[in-house]
Amino acid sequence: MTANHSIANFNLMIRVFQILVLSFMSLLLTGCNAPKKSKPVWEGVKLGDLAPSDSYQLPRPQLLKTINFDVHIFEIPAESISELDNVWNFLYARSFRFNSQYAFNANSFIVRFGQMPMWDKINDLLFSTGGQRVLKISLLLFDNRPNDLTISGLDKQQTVFYVSSDSSREKATIGPGLLVLRIKAVKIPGSRGVSIVAAQPVFTQPIRSSIPALADRARLHEFAFSSAAFGLKMGPGDFLVLGPKEYISDGSTLGGLLFSKPEGSLFFDGVKHKVPERKPAVRVFLLVCTGISD
Repeated sequence: MTANHSIANFNLMIRVFQILVLSFMSLLLTGCNAPKKSKPVWEGVKLGDLAPSDSYQLPRPQLLKTINFDVHIFEIPAESISELDNVWNFLYARSFRFNSQYAFNANSFIVRFGQMPMWDKINDLLFSTGGQRVLKISLLLFDNRPNDLTISGLDKQQTVFYVSSDSSREKATIGPGLLVLRIKAVKIPGSRGVSIVAAQPVFTQPIRSSIPALADRARLHEFAFSSAAFGLKMGPGDFLVLGPKEYISDGSTLGGLLFSKPEGSLFFDGVKHKVPERKPAVRVFLLVCTGISD
């Protein structure tokens, strides 16, 4: 073998080695830049996964449900109280619910139901007794939230006798504070334009704080006369008339405190409103439902 032949073989080996190195480097570069194998679409996040499922729906905006009432307060001369029988007999006694109907009557309460076609007749009967309307108040009730119609202000502590729901004669020490008629209306699910309206006398104290804890503490001193509670279904144009069965000259009983004339003045929202001085009188309350938002 000549020297030239040996040199040629050596050069050939170097060339083959260079080709192998270049080929290997090319494979490495190609492998690094090759696209990764994509996953099937069902293994990734789909648009349907981002949308709410059938079992979850965003809350739909709802209108605030309110019930509107007009309250008319009449004063009837005590000597004419027997003439109120014409009012009671003209109205309906049905449809009411009581905690105890016996206790309701024993506390000298009477309530009747009417509808708008009867309104003019009822007003005529009330005025024919020599009575007069001394106050008209508009009440806005939010669904399932009570509102208080202030009847009398008590400037000192006193004892009030009443008949409880178990028909026993009881007494409560209340005052100072307010005697209110607490009214609450609740919409009937699935029924448009109809609410259950309930009312009861409650002794309470003015809540002067907007802090819930302090307001709740003030309510601890309330006394609810639940034996005089009543309720019924009402819609726009319906009204009820609440009054006494008899005249009670003093405020030592619940009926007397609620219905007897308070010495020529009337409390509403803790403010004393002057009314004309008259002879002894009783108060009659007319609550008219004027509208319900569905």
